[in-house]
Amino acid sequence: MNKLTISALILGMSSLTSLPVLAGTPTVSESGSFEQKTGEKLFNSICQGCHMEGGKGASTGAGFYPVLANNAKLSAAGYPIYVLLNGLGGMPNFKDYLSDEQIVEVVNYIRTNFGNDYQEKTTLAEVKAMSNR
Repeated sequence: MNKLTISALILGMSSLTSLPVLAGTPTVSESGSFEQKTGEKLFNSICQGCHMEGGKGASTGAGFYPVLANNAKLSAAGYPIYVLLNGLGGMPNFKDYLSDEQIVEVVNYIRTNFGNDYQEKTTLAEVKAMSNR
């Protein structure tokens, strides 16, 4: 994903004013990476624009965005790690914009919130093994 694509993504997310709550616009450094550090802040700034508040997803309107709430696919940490690193379907990859540590934070956040109760924490070693950084 190039800087133009990520800029369009950010611009699109910040224009979603009809959503009930958007916790913040992503903060991007000069290098093009996101500056938020916690899983909650990263989700609220980057993911919530598509996956909606509470991880409810969207199945009507302009597009389909998978539900993260009560999602059995999140039981294996490797699945969301893979999706964040490589993208899937219409979701872009975030490997050039999120550090391995940020990916750990997002994965742990979505696996323990929104009705998900996958308590086994994702580790930095797991993400590094998949990111090849």
